[in-house]
Amino acid sequence: MNVIHRRICRSDDWSARMHGSVLPWATNDVDLGGDVLEIGPGYGVTTRWLAPRSGSLTAVEVDGTMAADLAREFSDVDVRHGDGARLPFADGSFDAVVCFTMLHHVPTPALQDKLFAEAARVLRPGGTFAGIDSLVTLRFRIIHIGDTMTGVDPGGLPERLRTAGLDAPDTEVGQRSFRFRADRG
Repeated sequence: MNVIHRRICRSDDWSARMHGSVLPWATNDVDLGGDVLEIGPGYGVTTRWLAPRSGSLTAVEVDGTMAADLAREFSDVDVRHGDGARLPFADGSFDAVVCFTMLHHVPTPALQDKLFAEAARVLRPGGTFAGIDSLVTLRFRIIHIGDTMTGVDPGGLPERLRTAGLDAPDTEVGQRSFRFRADRG
């Protein structure tokens, strides 16, 4: 992430927005009471909100330094250094898998699709994959100059989630972001 992006993601304003409106919207009607996997927690703003709301929380972060920092901060969260496109868990390990504002950091649509397939694989039958990502705007592009940024089309996402093995995919577009959810049958 570039300097501007890092500053935003670590800010109190970002945390307040995520905790106050974005995460409640993204997880509306998602049962977080069981075993939950968070893919791509980054600096931990979303983990901080999820931890007290989850029965048991595991987080997988691709950046080794961030994973180590998260492990130190969250003693009650099982933090793993790993890749969301190659999850180190057995089939059917989680009741819910979530990811928040990180899909656009996955370098290619093909790797995003692998992440979706991995989320489906590690979900238990009846489990839910849910999350949010940002809509691509001029401001969003500017914030990501020099960063990996592979936008996700919310209109095409349901078919991609179906192809990954998930059922009843749905997206809802908000002001700056969109939420999605799908179930494992």
